[in-house]
Amino acid sequence: MAIRRRKIQEMVFALLKRHKITEPPVPVEKIARAEGATIYTKPLDGEMSGFFYRDKGNVVIGVNTKQSPVRQRFTIGHELGHFLLHVFDQIHWDHDSFRVLLRGPKSSEGTDVGEIEANLFAAELLMPTSFLERDLKVGDTFDVLDDDKIGELAKKYGVSTQALLIKLSRMGYLVD
Repeated sequence: MAIRRRKIQEMVFALLKRHKITEPPVPVEKIARAEGATIYTKPLDGEMSGFFYRDKGNVVIGVNTKQSPVRQRFTIGHELGHFLLHVFDQIHWDHDSFRVLLRGPKSSEGTDVGEIEANLFAAELLMPTSFLERDLKVGDTFDVLDDDKIGELAKKYGVSTQALLIKLSRMGYLVD
């Protein structure tokens, strides 16, 4: 199964438009609730970042409150991605939903399409490409290697610097 990058971008664009979101930080929790999900926040054991549960019209996104606020935001976006992209999923547990480069026996190989898509969805929702392009154009002297500026931009979007750097790399602003 191919990764649906274009579809994910189009879905996020439509979602942002429907909820009239034009500036960061994207209110991911508010969007998830408006889309029909109940957000369940609680300290969870182990490395679990969150979970997604759907049954007979009820949708629950669980979030581990032991993790940082930026990680919790990403987890909500990730699980919302499962909700909107993977219609037939009934229950899904994420032990490490935060990383775009996934860990775990199956996902560390980068072959778990559902996880990759949910991560791409979360990254696009929290850091919409059009928003970042607009912000990067504003500062003609923006230097992606400037830690302070990267930190400011990550704070503006409510994401970790790691997530922002991965997104900027995917957009072509950073090269290996």
